[in-house]
Amino acid sequence: MLPVAMAMEKPTIVAWLKPWCGWSAGVRAVFKKHDLPFEERDIINRPECFQEMVEKTGQTRQPCVEINGRILADVSGDEVEAWMLQNGVVRPTERKADAPTNQPCAHELPQAENVGFRK
Repeated sequence: MLPVAMAMEKPTIVAWLKPWCGWSAGVRAVFKKHDLPFEERDIINRPECFQEMVEKTGQTRQPCVEINGRILADVSGDEVEAWMLQNGVVRPTERKADAPTNQPCAHELPQAENVGFRK
């Protein structure tokens, strides 16, 4: 009989995020990809959450994440996932994220310039 794989214990996660940010969506997508519950703290609509983030992380930029007491400040979803894999919080999976995990908000992406041609 083969040994039964032990289930990994779910980490305790707090994430300070913006409601509409591309970076925040990437962090959410990584947690969803790995089926990880997390407590989201909205730093835009709840000023006390922003203040808490700054006090805990020393950062005014987000996303910031706390996983089992470890602070990851100003990170992308890719960086959060890499840290979790490296520290044994999650195992590799073939599942895909449902949003880009390393992308800013649409208004922060470089815009193509229109090129005009003269006759």
